[in-house]
Amino acid sequence: MASISSTPRTVEEIFKDYSARRAGILRALTYDVEEFSHMCDPEKENLCLYGHPNETWEVNLPADEVPPELPEPALGINFARDGMNRIDWLSLVAVHSDCWLLSVAYFFGARLNKNERKRLHSLINDLPTVFEVIAERRPIKDKPSAENGSKSRGSIQRTSDVQSKSTAKLADESCDEDEEEHGETLCGCCDGHYNADEFWIGCDICEKWFHGKCVKITPAKAEGIKQYKCPACNLKRHRP
Repeated sequence: MASISSTPRTVEEIFKDYSARRAGILRALTYDVEEFSHMCDPEKENLCLYGHPNETWEVNLPADEVPPELPEPALGINFARDGMNRIDWLSLVAVHSDCWLLSVAYFFGARLNKNERKRLHSLINDLPTVFEVIAERRPIKDKPSAENGSKSRGSIQRTSDVQSKSTAKLADESCDEDEEEHGETLCGCCDGHYNADEFWIGCDICEKWFHGKCVKITPAKAEGIKQYKCPACNLKRHRP
């Protein structure tokens, strides 16, 4: 359940809290998607997806207290699980998660002045939304590590990334780390290097990444693809 262990007060602290909660939710909707989907049983009561400040995630019932300590995520994400395509359902959860992440950040930032709120928004806006990552299936830098073994009520503990100490570094290093992490990722068609400014799509069979333009897949078209198979994997499937 969402709770306030130590209330973030400065722009840097609030952005750090936002980034950690976002990382937890992204993990639930990407690397841990099978576990997340399994936990969202439509037969259960109203369930919510929480991202926590230690970069874990949790599917749970909403808080009992009224008003709650923090803004609550969207209710009943589990009810649509079997009535929609997987990618459409995940995209829906992603949109609601983006709204919740922003509401929590501005709940903490309500006492900031005008310039501080502007700086907070700029830092948040420099990161792709959860929906953008899910709908466009971009490579993300939050890769699971070998140490991530402990699980508790749907939450996956992962080692926290080192946070930068200055506001400027928080914004700049986010882009630098993404390029560094995927600098050796090559397109399966043209062998071109990964570029964060271009749309990429991953094959669910061979797990190779491709420029969307190389395989003629647009972000809009990708939203309707439940399982993407690259041209090579499609060819293997149809061979006699």
